[in-house]
Amino acid sequence: MAVTEVFACAKLNLSLDVLDKRPDGYHEMKMVMQTVTLRDKLTLETGTGAPLRMQSNLGFLPTDEHNLAAAAALAFCRETGADPGGLSIRLEKQIPVCAGMAGGSADAAAVLRGLNEALGLQVSQQRLEEIGALVGSDVPYCVGGGTALAEGRGEILTPLPPLPHCQVVLCKPAFSVSTPELFKTLDGCRIRRRPDTAGLLAALEAGDLPGVARRMYNVFEDALPQRRYQEICAIKTALIQHGALGASMSGTGSTVFGLFDRQAAAEEAFAALKPLYRETFLVETTGRLMKKKV
Repeated sequence: MAVTEVFACAKLNLSLDVLDKRPDGYHEMKMVMQTVTLRDKLTLETGTGAPLRMQSNLGFLPTDEHNLAAAAALAFCRETGADPGGLSIRLEKQIPVCAGMAGGSADAAAVLRGLNEALGLQVSQQRLEEIGALVGSDVPYCVGGGTALAEGRGEILTPLPPLPHCQVVLCKPAFSVSTPELFKTLDGCRIRRRPDTAGLLAALEAGDLPGVARRMYNVFEDALPQRRYQEICAIKTALIQHGALGASMSGTGSTVFGLFDRQAAAEEAFAALKPLYRETFLVETTGRLMKKKV
């Protein structure tokens, strides 16, 4: 038996725009994504001689193919023809669940990277992304991470100049948001504002962190129920009052984050919000998790 440890980093949406609905029922998306150092740990044990077995430190999470990590393992073996000789996965969650940070997708991507390493297959990043797309829309991005433009359902990826390193305060209020319901609401409401994606991309190209922060926006904020919207706005305001260069909601929520160029300000914001919101974290941005071969 062999043991491989791999980490799954949370993602943030620096911007998120929802475009037309597609014939397949999905929506065209345009998102700028960024990984941060908040992460889950997965321990893969190959050669167990037993069917796939999965455990988690959170008892309410599924431990069969309904967990994206397990689904990714099954997809990897099916698509590559690999036989790990039995597999056990132990998942230690730190990324909040149903929080808009692609925690499940990040776990799935980590399993793909981990099995690739454990079995010595040298499957390319592009192929891992293709397998990931069979598991979930955010999985292809989570394979490589870093700073990227995601289009289509999220599987069409363009690497971008890295976001200048900064501190990030994450704050998840005590409610989650139903992604299908939010898409349904968005289809029926007027979007008041669109992200300035072009301006954000130009700011990344220039290495302009304040310019990126000023242009962050997520159209899903427009579709939130009023009480939820007010709480999201209150957290954003608190982050900015404590020195964040900008603040936004990630994914379909409910996590709100702020970017900071001063460690002291980030620590102050964290200290102010942590007593009010249990799932508050002080982290940093991080670069690519897997580099494409040239």
